[in-house]
Amino acid sequence: MRPRGTAAELEQRRRAAVALMEEGIRPAQVARAVGTSRASVTRWRQAYRRGGEAALAATPHPGGRSKLTERQRRRLVQLLLEGPRRQGYASELWTLARVAKVIAVEFGVVYHPSQVWRILRRLGWSSQKPQRRARERNEEAIQRWRQQDWPRIKKRPADRPQHPLPR
Repeated sequence: MRPRGTAAELEQRRRAAVALMEEGIRPAQVARAVGTSRASVTRWRQAYRRGGEAALAATPHPGGRSKLTERQRRRLVQLLLEGPRRQGYASELWTLARVAKVIAVEFGVVYHPSQVWRILRRLGWSSQKPQRRARERNEEAIQRWRQQDWPRIKKRPADRPQHPLPR
């Protein structure tokens, strides 16, 4: 799993670790100081000795580049916050297929719905399931029933007949 931080921050951490070891500080102490494992610190020192400063340089992220620019992702968040009804859907429920369609219409970029989930996660969105409640639900009537009718109907230990236990 990739550690947290930008490529530049991680490169700076590697350079700091190697500099500390070049001063004679033990790998275990360096690892604690830069917040990594001793094995990583040792691996960085070996890479530095083989390839010099260039071996510590940041490398590009694996995989393809995002089809959406940073600006488009910010606009997507705005569109999502406006809600599905604003985009012409009948319910207030975002599905991956709906988000994929919004991306295609708004930005001209086609994503399979399964890939939309990755975008949403990177944007800080999570999967949520709407509560199922009847439209006809009357909260006042429910509250009244809970406070008045239910206590009256509910069985109490005193209401039960006392039968002797069989011997």
